Amino acid sequence: MTPEALFSICSILVLPGWILLLVAPGWKWTKRLINSCLLPLLLGVVYLYLIAAHWGESEGGFGSLAEVSQLFQNPYNLLAGWVHYLAFDLFIGGWEARDARRLGIHHLLLVPCLVLTFLFGPIGLLFYFILRWTIKRKFFVGEEDA
Repeated sequence: MTPEALFSICSILVLPGWILLLVAPGWKWTKRLINSCLLPLLLGVVYLYLIAAHWGESEGGFGSLAEVSQLFQNPYNLLAGWVHYLAFDLFIGGWEARDARRLGIHHLLLVPCLVLTFLFGPIGLLFYFILRWTIKRKFFVGEEDA
């Protein structure tokens, strides 16, 4: 399969998960696909395949920005990086939704954070932590409910 085709499949694969997180966070299928981590794990399998099949086909590494740029000149390595983003961002979005529900944060307040997590990963997570702190005065994960 070409990297472009796999890119399209993986990019489309996450959309139902994000839509469910946005519009039906408590629905049974959301729980089955997102809370079970099924979609992020499926992307993890694709990532493993890409790394196992194509790692070492290009020069570069992680020692400098120039090396990373060189590493991602290979379309399969670049795709692996994209799948990495898709999997982790969806995992984080699922965590945000579960955590907000556990803390009693209204879902409509969470929606902008989820959209930002989908589009810009860490910025959405940052906004979620700001929301979490503003409403519940909880910043650290694992804080006991007061």
